[in-house]
Amino acid sequence: QVQLLESGGGLVQAGGSLRLSCAASGRIFSIRAMGWYRQAPGMQRELVATITSGDSTNYADSAKGRFAISRDNAKNTVYLQMNSLKPEDTAVYYCNGDIMFPPPDLTLRTYWGQGTQVSVSS
Repeated sequence: QVQLLESGGGLVQAGGSLRLSCAASGRIFSIRAMGWYRQAPGMQRELVATITSGDSTNYADSAKGRFAISRDNAKNTVYLQMNSLKPEDTAVYYCNGDIMFPPPDLTLRTYWGQGTQVSVSS
């Protein structure tokens, strides 16, 4: 019914930049909050950044000052610009979105993408 597809991951040297994208498609009436999370090998999934429909943002301490989350509501897409990347940023990055189905349903449900690998070499 709803799919979130991430793109933009890859291998980059420390200090480099990447821009991740996540496009939502399917039965979508509106999207509330969207976010980026990451999971390193052997670690729990952790918050990176979130953004509301009103463009209020929240960042993990590790992302503040280096990462920027943004969204294009017309394209149902959320972005994560990552600068000054460090080896410890290496992880699979997942996006999620709180999706509202079209009327008369209007159910609100959270969906996750499949993830995109980000690898930062020292």
